Amino acid sequence: MRLDKYVSDAMQISRTDARKLIAKGLVQVDGQVCKKGDVQLKGTEKVLFDQQTMEREEFVYIMLNKPLGVVSASTDKRDTTVVDLLQGSFPRRTLFPAGRLDKTSTGFILLTDNGEFAHKILSPKRHIEKEYLVTLDTPLTPEMQQGFEQGVVLADGTKLAPAKAIPTQDPFQARVILTQGVYHQIKRMFGVYNAGVNALHRMRMGNLFLDETLQPGEWKKLSLHEVQQIAQR
Repeated sequence: MRLDKYVSDAMQISRTDARKLIAKGLVQVDGQVCKKGDVQLKGTEKVLFDQQTMEREEFVYIMLNKPLGVVSASTDKRDTTVVDLLQGSFPRRTLFPAGRLDKTSTGFILLTDNGEFAHKILSPKRHIEKEYLVTLDTPLTPEMQQGFEQGVVLADGTKLAPAKAIPTQDPFQARVILTQGVYHQIKRMFGVYNAGVNALHRMRMGNLFLDETLQPGEWKKLSLHEVQQIAQR
C-alpha cells in the first residue's frame, strides 16, 4: 500500500491532505522521515505522525443505540438514517447497517464497512441470536410462549424457526430471542395471537449486549474482542 493511502485511511483525511502532511516531513516510517507519498509499504512498518503511532484499521465496527424515528439505512431523502447519526466521523468509510430495525424500533444497530462480516452474521445458516425487549398491548400468555418455541406459522403460511418469548416482571413485556430475520417478524408473530407490539428494543446481537451507557443516538467503536462476541452463538 502507498504511504499516502495509509495515512489517508488512518487519519480519515483525503489523499491530497495526506500527501501535504507527508511533504512537510511530519510522517516517519520505521524511524525515518519520509516525504514521498508514493512510497510502498509492506505492512510491517511502524508509521508515526508527529511522533504518534498511526494504525490503519481495515474495517470499522460501530455499536449504535438507535432512537425512535430513525431509519436503518445508509441514505434516505426524507428521514434521518443511522449513518447520519455518526455526523461524518468516518468520511473515508462507506458504512452501512448490518441488519435493520423498523423506524419505530430502538436499540442495538451494528454499523460497519465489512460486507463479508455483515453477511456472515446475517446468514440464516449462522443462527446468530438477536434479543429484544418487547412491550405488548396485552399480557404475554403461555400459548404465545409455546407457539414461539414450536415455530410460529404466520398469517401468510410462512413457518418460522423456533424462537423464545421469555416473561419479565412486567406481564406486558417479554424478552424475545430470534435466530432469523423476517420482515416485521416480531410484530407478525405476536399478531398471530392478536397481540399488538407497542415498543421493540434490541438488546443483544450474538453474545454482545448493547452498552447501557449509550443514550439514544449515541455510538461507540467496537474492539476486536467485542466484534468477535457478535459472531458467537
